[in-house]
Amino acid sequence: MTYVVVEACIKCKYTDCVEVCPVDCFHEGPNFLVIDPEECIDCSLCEPECPVNAIYAEDELPEDQKHFLEINTELSQKWPVITEMKPAPDDADDWKDVKDKLQHLER
Repeated sequence: MTYVVVEACIKCKYTDCVEVCPVDCFHEGPNFLVIDPEECIDCSLCEPECPVNAIYAEDELPEDQKHFLEINTELSQKWPVITEMKPAPDDADDWKDVKDKLQHLER
């Protein structure tokens, strides 16, 4: 099993989760983070660190977020690994409660 980053992360990209990951399975894109399902060891350390609740265990994904498993798998193969916490985007707080952000995902 793996953990999955979902829509709530888009345009927020808080990196608190990256700091606690023992296996460096996070990858960084322009405005979103993903988890490589092949690297994730299901340790669950990242989930409580996310300030916008954008990380779920694969078997607990909300129905409307299940497609993010495929998105995480695809983009983790393209984007570089991120291993250290970085400042969030300047407008992250403006986006943290916005719903339906998939159209804003920059690949």
